[in-house]
Amino acid sequence: MTTAGRRVLIGRIVGLYGVQGWLKIESWAEPRMRIFDYQPWLLGAAPGAELEITGAKGRLQGKGMVAQLPGIDDREKAAALIGTDIHVAREQLPPPAKDEYYWVDLEGLEVVTTQDVQLGRVSHLFATGANDVVVVRDGARERLIPFIQGSYVRSVDLSAGRMVVDWDPEF
Repeated sequence: MTTAGRRVLIGRIVGLYGVQGWLKIESWAEPRMRIFDYQPWLLGAAPGAELEITGAKGRLQGKGMVAQLPGIDDREKAAALIGTDIHVAREQLPPPAKDEYYWVDLEGLEVVTTQDVQLGRVSHLFATGANDVVVVRDGARERLIPFIQGSYVRSVDLSAGRMVVDWDPEF
């Protein structure tokens, strides 16, 4: 599977800071400040309907982060962006380490058991605190499989678009 054209959700605009258009943001980059290294930002929810921003800068502020975006210089303009997702092109991110994956790269993979029983495709993933969970959909059926490599996730082959799991197809 190719990463070309894929977008990665890397943060969200969550509030206002001051009167000069600064915004409070959440960052899911590691470390959090790295979000400013990945530009341009694509603000919005749907490809083709986003606003491309280059030159965002920011800093840590208390327990959170604040950002200043070019062209957003007053509180009113900034308020219109609250709740907006921050995406970046997948190609901007560094390659993951061996046996590590960006969630966006796993989405859409065919999921089969170790006995080659098809379970569906990866819809999305979410974090629980203990481990990440892969949501596998096959029509109306949905399975939640812990993303624990070696135990439940036996192999991931991005080039073949396939994930092999040790999972009971009836569960």
